[in-house]
Amino acid sequence: MPATLHHTAATEPAPPRVSTRRGLRTLEFQPGMVQSEMSLADPDRLVLSYARAMMCFVLFQPRPAHIVLVGLGGGSLAKFCHRYLPHSRITVIELRADVIALREQFAVPPDDERLRVVHADASRYMATLRGAADVLLVDGFDEDGLPPALGSAAFYADCWRALRPGGVLVANVFSYDPQYPAVLRRLRACFQQRVGSFHGIAGNNRLLFAIKPAGATATPAQRALQRAAHRRGPAWGVAHRLLAHWTVFRLRWLRAV
Repeated sequence: MPATLHHTAATEPAPPRVSTRRGLRTLEFQPGMVQSEMSLADPDRLVLSYARAMMCFVLFQPRPAHIVLVGLGGGSLAKFCHRYLPHSRITVIELRADVIALREQFAVPPDDERLRVVHADASRYMATLRGAADVLLVDGFDEDGLPPALGSAAFYADCWRALRPGGVLVANVFSYDPQYPAVLRRLRACFQQRVGSFHGIAGNNRLLFAIKPAGATATPAQRALQRAAHRRGPAWGVAHRLLAHWTVFRLRWLRAV
């Protein structure tokens, strides 16, 4: 997502590209830069590995009352949470009106008492959510990657204030992004080093999990996240990908029974 709602004619972003082939509908901001992918046969299924990995927040917050997503894209995470976490209210913050306009093409349900899509700049809107969220999923990208405003110290400070005690932030950052080391430092500083990731869980997408403590003593979730941060190597990469598949499968199974 860009850092501001106002674009000049010279900097107006190209319209998002939607293509459909072999039973999959894809959203791209640039050719080959897949933002979201949907199965036409099963629109609520999480096709992309990074989306499954982001759902691992339920390992730390299994019954969030309020989930806030930064970036709608094709709505994969919003749809999945809306269907498979029936106890949760979902707010999606999306900067681009042309992306919101695609919600029907990607089977995103209309706004209701549990789902709301807000057309706003998340770098500003986040400051209004004081103590309002149990989970923050930061997945906002534009055609150039992660906008600097969504990886800034000020934004993470607003995220900290938006979370309730025990809340979880999941930030999606490309491992090859030049901003990545600085983003990690800022996130660790803001969340008092309570930040970790699951090695190899989603290819080039590095998912950073940060927990806002509920007290002075580390919770079992915090300790588990710290252990995961030290588990490296090919075998752990496979194990973590299987963990993401299992997490998503379990949520779908529990909703079906």
